Amino acid sequence: ITQRPDDVPEDVLTQLGNRVQHALRAYTARDQRALRAAAESYRPNPRFDTATAIRELGVGEALTSFLQKKGVPSVVERTLIRPPASQLGPITEAERAEVIRASPLYGRYDKAVDRDSAYEILARRAEEAAREAAEAEAREEEADDPLTGFWGASRRYSGSRVSRSSSRSRRSDTVAEAFVKSLARSVATRAGSAIVRGILGSLFRGR
Repeated sequence: ITQRPDDVPEDVLTQLGNRVQHALRAYTARDQRALRAAAESYRPNPRFDTATAIRELGVGEALTSFLQKKGVPSVVERTLIRPPASQLGPITEAERAEVIRASPLYGRYDKAVDRDSAYEILARRAEEAAREAAEAEAREEEADDPLTGFWGASRRYSGSRVSRSSSRSRRSDTVAEAFVKSLARSVATRAGSAIVRGILGSLFRGR
């Protein structure tokens, strides 16, 4: 309740468990009836009259009632409210250092640790995968080379390695040689067919 006894609707007032009520003033008959209704909603305390105490509360005083362990509201008490000890505004560097030193975690998180982030870990894995793929491709190119056995033996004895460019050039030479051989076979086949047709034709014409 803020200013008037009937600021909070009755349906809400009856459902409140923990309640803190500051002073209320009742100047009209309607306000007095509402004040008595608010006082009667508390669990009475035999040491004082609740309705009278509400009107007599001073600065920093309140009537309080809180739920107990079993959910039963406690008797109303006249309580002196302690003012907040918080500070509005930024603290100084000296105050901040004092708070840090008083912390039970002081000394454990003083130094910043630059740990590997998820992005860095994934990037490193991607680089390793790319390097392994390049090495596998190089091995496949060497395996496709018909002179792998010869060059492998020379590498074993001389210790030299054939570069990727030389492997590619040998591969291109092999393809060119195969193309020339195929073309020669095709030409020879066509020429042979023409000769056979000519011989057969002359024989039949002679008959």
